[in-house]
Parts: sequence; C-alpha cells; structure tokens
Amino acid sequence: MRSPLGARWPGRVLAAEGGATAPGRDAPLPRPEAPAAFSLPIQTVEAEGVSAWLVEDHAVPVVALSWSWRGGAALDPEGQEGTVAMAAALLTEGAGALRAVEFGDALRDEAISLNFGVERDNFEGSFRALADALPEAVRLGRLAMAEPRLDADAVERVRARAAAAARRSLETPRGQAGRGFWARAFPGHPAGRPSGGTAESLAAVPAEAIRAALSRQLRREGLLVCAAGAITPEALKGVIARLFAGLPAGAPPAVAPLPPFHAFGQAVLPVVSPQSAVVFGQEGLPAEDPDWEALQVVLRILAGGGFASRLMHSVREQRGLAYGIGAGLDVMFRRGTIVGSVATENARVAETLAVTREEWARMAAEGPTEAEREDAVAYLTGSLPLQFSDSRRVAESLLTLRQNGRPLDWLAGRAERLRAIPTPRLAQVAARVLQPQALSVVVAGQPVGL
Repeated sequence: MRSPLGARWPGRVLAAEGGATAPGRDAPLPRPEAPAAFSLPIQTVEAEGVSAWLVEDHAVPVVALSWSWRGGAALDPEGQEGTVAMAAALLTEGAGALRAVEFGDALRDEAISLNFGVERDNFEGSFRALADALPEAVRLGRLAMAEPRLDADAVERVRARAAAAARRSLETPRGQAGRGFWARAFPGHPAGRPSGGTAESLAAVPAEAIRAALSRQLRREGLLVCAAGAITPEALKGVIARLFAGLPAGAPPAVAPLPPFHAFGQAVLPVVSPQSAVVFGQEGLPAEDPDWEALQVVLRILAGGGFASRLMHSVREQRGLAYGIGAGLDVMFRRGTIVGSVATENARVAETLAVTREEWARMAAEGPTEAEREDAVAYLTGSLPLQFSDSRRVAESLLTLRQNGRPLDWLAGRAERLRAIPTPRLAQVAARVLQPQALSVVVAGQPVGL
C-alpha cells in the first residue's frame, strides 16, 4: 500500500468528546495540545536534467535513495500482465558480469539493500547503504538498470515464483474479492488487472518481452528522485550522474488516464469458506482536488480511525459483526479511490453491509461532529512525523509526495491546512463525495441472504 501521505492512515484509539476517564477518577482526561507544525529541511538538487529532493542528515552514516518513473504495470501488454513486475524482479538477479548469486553476494558484502518494484502506475527503485558503501551501491544499481543479464534460468525462476504468488493470492476469499473488485471498478483499463499478473498471463510472457519492457520503462527522462541521510547536495549530484548513466534517452510511454470509477453494484463470488471477505468502494478525488485533505479527515472519522471510527463503533462495538472494518484512499494515476474491506461469518454479511451503508449515508447526510473533527485532525497532524522516522521512510515518503504532484512546502503547511478546515466544510465534502447508493461491493464466500 502507498505511503499514508497519499492513502490511508493506520488506526489509533482516541478519547471521544467528554473524554475517557482514568481508573478510579471521575474527571475526564484533558485533550492533548495541538502539536507544533512539522516540516523537513528539503533541498532541491539539479543534476543531469533530473530534479531531486534531498533531506540531508548526518546523524547516522546511512544514505537512502528512492526513484520512480510513470508506467509500471500500466505498460503491460494485454494478455501478458505481470511482464513489468517480472522485469523489476529480474534486475537483482544478475547484471553485467555478475550472475545472480554473485550479484547477491556483492550486495550482502556491503550490507546494501537494493530493490525494484512495480505499482499499477509506477516503476520504482531504491537502495539503502552505509555512507562508506555508497559508491558500491551506486555501481550495482547502475549495473542492474543498464546491464541486466536476464539469464534463462533466472527468468524461469522468477516466472515460477510470480506464478505461485498469483495462485496463492486466489486461495483466500480476500484475494478473490480484491481481484474481483478492481476488475469491475475499472474494466478494460490496466488498473483493473492484477499488477503482478496471473499464472496464465505470466506463462505467456516470452523473454524478449521482458527486455522490451525494461527498454520502454528505464529511461533518462521522466525520473523522480528523492534522497535522505548522510549525503551532501554535491555528492547527490554525482550519485545521480553515475546511477542513471547508460540508460537510453527519452521518457517512458504515456499511460492511459484512469477512467471514472465504474459503479457496478453488488457481486457475489462463490467461495467455499465459513467466512466471507468483502471489498467495497466508490469514486474518490483527484490528488490535486482542493477537497483532498478534507476528504482524508472525513474518511478518518467514518472508516479509518480504528476504534475511533464510526464503522468500527457500529459494526464491531455495538453489534459484534466483525473483528475489524476500515476504508481509505487508494491512490493510483494521481487519483484516489475510496476502498474498504471487512470479513465476517457468512450469516452476518448482509447485516454488516446494511450497517456500513447506513453509516455511509449518515455521514453523507449529516457530516461529522466538531469533536470528531478535532480528534481526527489531532491524529493526522500528530502522527505525521512517524512517517519520517528513518532515512528509508523519508526518501519513500518524499517520493510519494512527488508522485502526487505536491509542492516543496506541502509538508510544512499540512498541519495548518488541516486545522483550518471547519466542520461545515467537512459536511459539504462528505455530501459531495460519499455515494451510499453507488457503493460497489464484491463478496467472496457463501453469504446468506445476498
């Protein structure tokens, strides 16, 4: 799942208005004071036509770098889904003169973590290394991207591993519900297809298609780069120049924009299981929408706050229908889709969905209370620093900001922007966005009464 800066936030229990009471005391606990604004000293570094963001910190001798291109699984040929994901996995399975075992040994010898991965709309790379091992991290990273071996045995090993993962994802009701939800929400678009492919599509991928996929994706242009840790701006310029040397000119091909969410109603996928898995959702907002952060507050109150959320209170605490339920923004192609999930006994699925729709409709009709707004904003502002607790998380979170088109000062103003959102505006956003009648649901299991 993407960084919470673009998607959902982890749960946390907060005292309700009026306060929880300490054991043996009658007075409510005081509401914590609003935390100070959080910001990072982000510098911009220009090198080789690439603009990078850097948070320099020499307290620990570690450097983390994250980078990405638009594309990812969206560039998979139809019928060969999983091609780009296989290509990403193969980049660390040998490069240049180093076969897979030798390449892995070179990374381990210097305690370097080098990773490549694919989202539905992005191709991403990253490394983390001790400052002394930075030259070797750069050398191996460049080698992986510019001179991947794609040995036949490595291709078949990665193919087998990916096919096993694809089959395993369908062994549970949750896996089937998730795949069914996205396929119905975005039919005919790459967002509706599994980014890792299926066992059948992976078997149809020839080795030459993998090399062609890397040639389309790994280019000198279209790069977003973020760095954090014990590295100066001048040193970062040199890293960028060396790391991406050897890549062909140009940018990856454009991907098809995300179409509107297709509201498909309710679908049941028969799966023999004592429990049903439910995935539900609807259209969200584009990342650049002025109501984006207000919607995050609304969803925190409705579905994203653990025991503090309305759905958890109604579904679990009041009725005991499920162990947990939640929803948030899943961001891709710079668009947020509201997605939630719950699992419960087959006999209780219908009631669980009825309660979920009732809470969805109540929030759309009434909006949140002032106390709910205060608690949600306190959490969103107070937990923000936790997303930047080490160099790797700093680099990854900065990359998410850039992928969502955020300006350099976005973090510094976030707390103030959230606190400035009045409760009536949250009600307006809830009424504008939440669509209880259009809430789309996929149930995988043997639900009773659906």
